[in-house]
Amino acid sequence: MIETSKPPDARQRCIEPGCRLAYNLNDRLYVCRRCGGLLSIEQCRDLSTSFDLKRVWQTRRASWDEKDRSGVWRYRELLPFPDDAPIVSLAEGNTPLYDAPRSAQYCGVAALKLKHQGCNPTGSFKDTGMTTAVTQAVILNARAVVCASTGNTSASLAAYAARANLKCAILVPQGQVSSAKLAQSLDYGARVLEIEGNFDTAMRLVRELAEDESIYLVNSINPFRIEGQKTVAAELLEQLNWQEPDHVVVPGGNLGNSSAFGKGFWELRELGLIARLPRLSVIQAEGAAPFAQLFARHENTTIDEDISRDFTPVEHPDTLASAIKIGAPVSWQKAWRAVRSSSGRVLTVSEAEIADAKAIIGRDGIGCEPASATTVAGIKKLVADETISSGETVVAVLTGHVLKDPDYVTKYHLGKLFEDGEGQKRRIDGKFPNHPIRVKADRNELMRELESEAN
Repeated sequence: MIETSKPPDARQRCIEPGCRLAYNLNDRLYVCRRCGGLLSIEQCRDLSTSFDLKRVWQTRRASWDEKDRSGVWRYRELLPFPDDAPIVSLAEGNTPLYDAPRSAQYCGVAALKLKHQGCNPTGSFKDTGMTTAVTQAVILNARAVVCASTGNTSASLAAYAARANLKCAILVPQGQVSSAKLAQSLDYGARVLEIEGNFDTAMRLVRELAEDESIYLVNSINPFRIEGQKTVAAELLEQLNWQEPDHVVVPGGNLGNSSAFGKGFWELRELGLIARLPRLSVIQAEGAAPFAQLFARHENTTIDEDISRDFTPVEHPDTLASAIKIGAPVSWQKAWRAVRSSSGRVLTVSEAEIADAKAIIGRDGIGCEPASATTVAGIKKLVADETISSGETVVAVLTGHVLKDPDYVTKYHLGKLFEDGEGQKRRIDGKFPNHPIRVKADRNELMRELESEAN
């Protein structure tokens, strides 16, 4: 096995340009004590001239070492942990990159690849960040770990906390979480606390809980979450044989994922592993789109201009894509820099556009949860407005497994999917329904149906 020396010279630093205060790596905090700004992990090293990282990472794929079986820890040179870190892993990462010809045709591009993060151990991209966040909790001797969640974060934290033998409490908005996601959290042994209000209410409460230093918060405000998630950028580039795609498109909820991709691509370029940044675009649902609204107001603003006072949360976010039903995303400033530095875009898609895109992804034999389908719906719009040309290389990131919200799937195909509209429920008339057909228990009847389908 090829190993590299580990330079653990890392720190936490405030991202605010007027502050930039640095903290020790193991200081237990989530925002800057001086200005309240978000924190980012910063490492001082130059591996690019000392090691062939591409060869190191490729060689590890043949290893049975626990670190190497993880699609996060295999890229440990990118992570701020010492060699003897007490890693908490479920062999996360190593997710497939699919060709999606039907989705490509639907969007109007020659080819489209789908990076399916829903193939992680608990069925969502959250696992790639949870392995590093819970590992840091163990390093800090935390008594308990907590999170606010719309479902995926809670399922992931519950699993990794169980693996680490840590107490775990999750706060979820009552009645707003898919039963499939809730079932995961219950099965993994977490204390599930249902609260009145939405995700943003839950987020406020867990931040108050985390003022107790024995309780460790693992939402994406935690910079160690972002560290794990950024390794997906390296895995994606390795799967593409280190040929940078022209566009990478991600769903936008709490915006930790887009922040992580931005940080990952930037660090890979700094290490000389890629020559340019892919254009990173973020797609939000129309009813939960504070980031897209900000982008629309400041599309021509330079990256260095301070727009923090103009960010306006959505007080009552509304979308059937529950994983991104977030009105006050904590990571918006990091995501803003990731989008602007790569000349990306932020836009919205309707509930109907999400539903139809999800059905098309299913026709490629892939499937995903509703929030993931915003990417394909968004690519279709980006092609229409000529941001993406038909011959460019495009990757859409799918963040959750199709079984995360099976009720949504069946309701769409049965014509029973409704959205809120102007004070009343409005049915979404999907363009690609696949109704079950009642057939008599008779061979001839069955053959007629099979023949009609063939035609």
